[in-house]
Parts: sequence; C-alpha cells; structure tokens
Amino acid sequence: MAAPYAPMPDDWQRALAVVAHPDDLEYGPACAVAAWTAAGREVVYVMVTRGEAGMDTVDPREAARVREQEELRAAALVGVKEVEFLDHHRDGSIEYGQPLRRDITAAIRRHRPDILVTLNFHERWRSGDWNSPDHRHVGRALLDAAGDAGNRWVFPELADEGLEPWKGVRYVAVGGSPLADHAVDVTGVLDQGVAALEAHRSYLDYLGPDHPMADARAFLEKKVRMFGERFAGTPAIAFELIGV
Repeated sequence: MAAPYAPMPDDWQRALAVVAHPDDLEYGPACAVAAWTAAGREVVYVMVTRGEAGMDTVDPREAARVREQEELRAAALVGVKEVEFLDHHRDGSIEYGQPLRRDITAAIRRHRPDILVTLNFHERWRSGDWNSPDHRHVGRALLDAAGDAGNRWVFPELADEGLEPWKGVRYVAVGGSPLADHAVDVTGVLDQGVAALEAHRSYLDYLGPDHPMADARAFLEKKVRMFGERFAGTPAIAFELIGV
C-alpha cells in the first residue's frame, strides 16, 4: 500500500509558479493555489508560452490571444493577481538551455519567492503516458534556475539589470508528478478550482465532449478524491516536494 501523503509545509509566504502553457496549473495545482491565497499567501504565475500551438484548428496568433485572456481569468478566480508571459519561447518547441534558465532565473530574482511550483517534468505521467517535451524542459530548467537565482556569477548581467541574487527558495513543489509525496487540503476551494479550469473554455471545447478533461468538475472531483485516499480521506492535491 502506498504511504500516506505528508502535509505540504505552510511556513512560507510567497510562491512563484512557472509552467509551459496557459491551463497547465488548472488541471489540479490551481486548487491548491486557491487554498494558499485564501490563507493569505501570495502566488504569482509565469507562463513560458501563450499556448499558441495548442489547437490545431486555430491560428496560433488567435490561440495565443484567447488563451492568454482565459489564463488571466483563471488565475484571478483562485486569487492570483499577477500573471507574466515570457514570450521568448515557442509553444511546442521549448528548448532546455541557458536562455530558458536565464529567463526563469530572472523571474525568481524579480519575485523573490519562498517556494517554486511547476508541473511534472518526469518522462511519464502517473498513467504511464509519455510527457511532453515542453513540460519536461520547463520543470528541469526551473530546478536549475532555483540554484542559479542565488549565484551572482551565473547570468551576472541580471544583477546589472537590477535583479540581485535571491537565495530564499527552499523547495520546488511539482504538480502531477508520479513521485508525489505531499498534499494540500483543498476542502472548501474546489469550486474555485473548477471555475478556473472552466475558464479555459476554448481549449476544453477543442478537446471535445468525450475527452476525460472536458467535464472540469468531474475531472477535478475524481482527482481530489484519489489523492484524498492517501491523505486521511480529505480532498487534496498532491505534489512532489524537492528541496533546493
């Protein structure tokens, strides 16, 4: 039998969530974000792309415009007041390397978080399905950037731009990880999480009514029940917690 999840630490004030696409956080982690902001914590979102390549039937420029607006609405529904889009990386073609590390390092120095949040960067999902390169590359770059942010001699030009080193990041919380070992109680905030996912209506409609994620409430209710089985029966969202 799988070990119970440990509660996520709560001795922090500011989180920075960095993911590849608009809607990445809304498939579960945003429920935890709603719980955190309700408790008075601050969460900032950084999107590496605008999701422009996400819908085959929609021109990328229009997709980027629509998905940006949907992400802004989704974030506001869970108490997130600031959302950034990096704009230097192409949806579907994000490459791991120094440009990505530098951009994430700059965001960490700019926002000076206690914890970082991202999406599963492992090769596979819990289901065994293969993960996308965008998710893998962003998550791994974030882990490296957590260290880069505190080293004055890595990307020294950032200090010249006024972004002084930040050594305050304590850990990275990875949503959707097959190695999840901690969880957040989302009792009382599930409706906010559902509303945030439903804000991505253009993408959900693109997936079609038969897709398992098309029904936002059913999808998230099933997920929090599943995680709750390892969290004393409490509705929960699970994370892999990595010390940095």
